[in-house]
Amino acid sequence: MDTTTRGTIGGDGSRRRVTGPGRGRPAGRRDPRRPGGPPRAVRLGPHHWFADRLLAVVSGRRPVHSLLGHTVGAAYQQLVTLAPADPGGDRLSPVVRQCGRFTPRPGVIEAFARIATGDRLTAMAFRLEQGPDLRWRCAAIELQGPLP
Repeated sequence: MDTTTRGTIGGDGSRRRVTGPGRGRPAGRRDPRRPGGPPRAVRLGPHHWFADRLLAVVSGRRPVHSLLGHTVGAAYQQLVTLAPADPGGDRLSPVVRQCGRFTPRPGVIEAFARIATGDRLTAMAFRLEQGPDLRWRCAAIELQGPLP
C-alpha cells in the first residue's frame, strides 16, 4: 500500500493526485470545467488613488497639505486654488464614477475622472509623473465645473 502524502490509490488501483482541499472536483463530477469562484481582486493603477485623493482635497474632505509630498511644480498651487475656503458645510459628497488613463510615454500618465455629485457630473483631468525614486506625483490638475 502506498502511503505518500502526494497522492492516493483509487478504488480501481490507479493513482490519483490529491491537490489540496477544495482544489479538485467533487466526487462523482466528470465535468472538467471549474465552478466560478469569488471575483479576483483587480489591481488599480496610481491614477485611481490620485483621483480619490484629489477629489477629497477639492471637495474639502481633506486638507490641501495632505498631498504636499505627492505633487510637483505648480500642481500644489493649483490645489490651493481649487480647494474650498470653508471645508465644512452641508454639501453633497462627490464620488468618482469612472477613472481612465492615457500613457503618452513611460513614466507619464494623463488621467481623467468623472465625478458625480447627486445627478451632476464634473470632469477632472490630471497628469502624473514618475520620479527617479519610482513614486508617482501629480504635476497638473484641471477641474471642469465647480463642485457644490
